[in-house]
Amino acid sequence: MSDAASHSAGWRPATYYPDPAIRALDPRFEKYWLKLSAVERLATGLRWAEGPVWFGDGRYLLCSDIPNQRIIKWEEETGAVSVFRKPSNFANGNTRDRQGRLITCEHGGRRVTRTEYDGSITVLIDSFDGKRLNSPNDVVVKSDGSIWFTDPVFGLLGNYEGYKAEPEVDANVYRIDAATGKATIVAEGVLGPNGLAFSPDEKILYIIESRGVPNRKILAYDVSPSGDKLSNKRVFVDAGPGTPDGFRIDIEGNLWCGWGMGDPELDGVVVFAPDGVMIGRIALPERCANLCFGGLKRNRLFMAASQSIYALYVNTQGAPGG
Repeated sequence: MSDAASHSAGWRPATYYPDPAIRALDPRFEKYWLKLSAVERLATGLRWAEGPVWFGDGRYLLCSDIPNQRIIKWEEETGAVSVFRKPSNFANGNTRDRQGRLITCEHGGRRVTRTEYDGSITVLIDSFDGKRLNSPNDVVVKSDGSIWFTDPVFGLLGNYEGYKAEPEVDANVYRIDAATGKATIVAEGVLGPNGLAFSPDEKILYIIESRGVPNRKILAYDVSPSGDKLSNKRVFVDAGPGTPDGFRIDIEGNLWCGWGMGDPELDGVVVFAPDGVMIGRIALPERCANLCFGGLKRNRLFMAASQSIYALYVNTQGAPGG
């Protein structure tokens, strides 16, 4: 079935191997493609799926359902789907810190929070220089424990994914120091900062510029030896008609990016090699907003795609920190 036919028909699991939804666009992708693995749909019925994060110690996935004001939980052993948190304060991006605690970007609270081991919630930041943040979007944790997050205005634009309001600060990228808790701006002038991730050696930080002109872009920055500053801003990928959103990086430095905007030729996931060449594609019948690696060996790709969550086993592993 062609991408367009599959898209219009909705979700159809592959009936044979290799799964026709997976395509190598460059020979380098072949090593990551398990020919006896297929895309699976784990859950559906969400309004806008975002921010998947894997909890290996509990063998479950959490995923934000922003407009429904909830975080849902999918259990690997049983396949059971339940509500982990509701209301979620319009939670968007999630990750874990180096102590395994859940770190969440909340549109509704205009803040970044940490869920403690006892379930209580600690506010890490909700303002900068006395002014409220916009709507923290996505978040990663570096090996030194620092928390890096993007803060576009998307959650302020209406009452569907947050609360309509006027921004008080520019759309920046921030770093919260692990030792002091102090926040600093590490990137300014990014048009709609969205997903972000470090290279495996943490020498590069990639940031999605989701309101780039004329196209969305994936930007790259060098991380200072001290680990707390960025420099040498450059365009890593010009997305053209594509719409990169959230992404994660594998142990070999490839970027696995949520992609698409209602176009069967674009919707799903695309993979970029460290040199910026698109090497692979996973077609889905829905736009993919974000993804993460998980599973017993961190070799299962979980994809939050519009109203559903999908998964695919791959022949690589997610890099730490995502």
